[in-house]
Amino acid sequence: MDDLRGRWAVRGLAAAAAALSVAAGLGVRAVLGGEAAKYAGDALYTVLLYTLVVLLAPRLRPWTAAAWAAGLSWAVELFQLTGVPDDLARHSTLARLVLGSTFNPPDLLWYLAGAASAALAHRGARAA
Repeated sequence: MDDLRGRWAVRGLAAAAAALSVAAGLGVRAVLGGEAAKYAGDALYTVLLYTLVVLLAPRLRPWTAAAWAAGLSWAVELFQLTGVPDDLARHSTLARLVLGSTFNPPDLLWYLAGAASAALAHRGARAA
């Protein structure tokens, strides 16, 4: 019973972290602008994916969740090479937010930074 309760506690924290990462991403774009906002948004995109991975699989270790989040982010970025996300982004704001539009190699690095930051925060939270 305690294990089940613990998993639900982790899921609650992951859901709160997801909402916080979305708010941070929107806030960064509204306040900073330019490349700083873009790359912070990339990192926060992966933080959001990290929180969603933990929400679905609360028992994952932080670095495993980070690998999943970074891998998903990279998959979306590489999907942009097909041109499909760009076409979808022209017709849907949601598609633009979720899939982006054009491939940008530096984004791959920022996804790793977001995944590592989320894993470090997760490890710290687990230790506390």
